[in-house]
Amino acid sequence: MEVILLAGILVAVFVGYNIGGATTGVSFGPAVGANVVTKVGAAVLMSVCFLLGGWLIGPAVVRTLGEELVPRSVLTLESGIVVMFFIGVALYCGNLFGVPASTSMTAVGSIAGLGIATGTLDWATMGQIVSWWIVAPIVAFWVAGVIGRYWYPYINQWVAIPPRDEGVWVIDRSGPVPRIRVVGGAERREVGGALIVLAIGAYMAFSSGASNVANAVAPLVGSGAISMQAGVLIACAAVAIGAFTIARRTLDTMANDITALPLPAAVVVMVISATIVTLLSAIGIPVQLVIVATMAIVGLGWGRATRTVTVSDAVRGEKAATVTTGALAADQPGDTVQEMGAERPEEMPRTADLFDPSTTARVIVIQNLVPVIATIGAFLTFRYAPLIGV
Repeated sequence: MEVILLAGILVAVFVGYNIGGATTGVSFGPAVGANVVTKVGAAVLMSVCFLLGGWLIGPAVVRTLGEELVPRSVLTLESGIVVMFFIGVALYCGNLFGVPASTSMTAVGSIAGLGIATGTLDWATMGQIVSWWIVAPIVAFWVAGVIGRYWYPYINQWVAIPPRDEGVWVIDRSGPVPRIRVVGGAERREVGGALIVLAIGAYMAFSSGASNVANAVAPLVGSGAISMQAGVLIACAAVAIGAFTIARRTLDTMANDITALPLPAAVVVMVISATIVTLLSAIGIPVQLVIVATMAIVGLGWGRATRTVTVSDAVRGEKAATVTTGALAADQPGDTVQEMGAERPEEMPRTADLFDPSTTARVIVIQNLVPVIATIGAFLTFRYAPLIGV
């Protein structure tokens, strides 16, 4: 039994390692891309904030995945190890391509594969989770859309950080004790904006811990092999390892390759996404952060594009707004906010100017493929391998 438990813990560490690789890029990619924080600094912040979210809110999601989706009699230590194995392998495939796959969808898919194969899946709980998977991105789109139409230009004035070749602050090691100091020439607005971006990244990491700690250890906790507290600590330690190592790939993808999303837009998207994920995690619903964030980006761009049309013009049919996330690139640091309807639609940048189409397509394909791999792998194993003991 001790050997099996050790194997289970090792698999849980493998899963947590890959979660750290997948979620660090989502949380701190914008900050790294803007030279606000280094990759090492991002890993430190990710480790600390993930632990806080996992310890304070994560247990609610652990109970959903470990006790409610399938019966505890089915989610034994042996079957839990197999479930976590497929979660880890699927996430590892995503990390190899530098794509932050949805850990929540992957974990739910793997456990659902066990439930379907054994005929024990709680379809009511599964339906509730899937329903929120549909509702959450819609809510993110509309909330972001309203912000984009009415408040985004003002947020841009407040948060925007002009592009810099170097960071806003550096570590000064000239004295006996290293200290952080502001780079010469950095304006107060730049420092304030950098602090906001870091704070939002930390908030994202907190929400990630709240939602994703269950994906690493829910099968072990649900089987009764380890306590809730031990499971959270194991998951968070493994995530920290992933944040310092394999996360460099996803940080590069999210910071430099997929999008040139302006920092003010990234801040809005991250706040909306983290809030939705945190609230749903508190009621035990695992949410796909990446998809929620993507819909928030689209909604924010659509809302910003509609500023070219007033409500009265839209009602009369005299003007129509072009649905494009490229509108987020229309505002530059220090721009004066124009009145509603003053801009012309043809002045809005194209979406292609904001997104790298090839990278975006690769990310979308892999993000949908990873959960499918976990679900099918778990289903086939539990359906045709009787030695699992369920």
